[in-house]
Formats: sequence, structure tokens, C-alpha cells
Amino acid sequence: MHLLYAFGLFVVTAVAEVVGCYLPYLWLRQGKSPLLLVPAAGSLAVFAWLLTLHPTGAARTYAAYGGVYIAVALVWLWLVEGERPTTWDLVGALVAILGMAIIVLGPRR
Repeated sequence: MHLLYAFGLFVVTAVAEVVGCYLPYLWLRQGKSPLLLVPAAGSLAVFAWLLTLHPTGAARTYAAYGGVYIAVALVWLWLVEGERPTTWDLVGALVAILGMAIIVLGPRR
């Protein structure tokens, strides 16, 4: 149950980070309102706070989080940006998730 909670927390954390980065992208690259920076800042603050909720050390948390972030970013690419991930995108995400699993499930001293 602990692993399922941590994985879910990683997913929510990744969504907060992607939203916090995507909104400035819309402003800078697509000419949308600069008011998007307000929810973007809030989303990035939530992202930083969510990272503090993980029970392990910060560096290990960030390392493991990276794998989930990659997978969530590809889901965002598909669902929000309307671009289907390629086979290589999916293979890369699988490798990243495998790396995350090694970090999380690896033996500790």
C-alpha cells in the first residue's frame, strides 16, 4: 500500500509540475494571456510542496520522481496536446519507470 501511495503522489506531483510549466509555454509560445502565470506559479508551489510529502530523502525522491514525470509528460502530450507518443517515446518512458523501480525497490543498508 505504501508503494501505491508513493506512486500516486508522484503522479499528482508530476501533473502539478507539468501544468506549472505548460501555462508559461502557452503565454510565451502561443500568445496566450500573461495572466496564466498566476495559476502557473500556484501549480509550481503545489509541486514543490508535494515533493516534501514523500517519506524518503530528497535526492532519492527526486531521482525516482523523474521516471514518473517522463511518463506523465507523455500522457500530457497525448491527452492535452493531441500528439500521440511514438513507440520510442513509450520505450523511453518504460526504461525511466524501470529505473525508478530500481531506485525505489533497491536494497538499503
